[in-house]
Amino acid sequence: MTKRDLVVRIADETGLIQQDVASILQKSLDYIVEALQNGETVEFRNFGVFEINTRKSRIGRNPNKPEDVVTIPERRVVKFKPGKIMKKQVTGI
Repeated sequence: MTKRDLVVRIADETGLIQQDVASILQKSLDYIVEALQNGETVEFRNFGVFEINTRKSRIGRNPNKPEDVVTIPERRVVKFKPGKIMKKQVTGI
């Protein structure tokens, strides 16, 4: 499902104009990204939690030339943890 598919579906079910739905959806996504940039956790009850994790710097090696050592710098990554209801509906467990 794409963002466009989601916009069309919401517009059809609510009777709102697709352009309005698209702008609301985009603004929501922008706020989520902004919160993550600021190091905040974004939680949607029963859906899931978006959070930032920091991966430590580490040493990497080329498998073809193990003598070549590369330092991989520390970096921030987005982690998503599904909520209980979402997990149950998707996995059936």
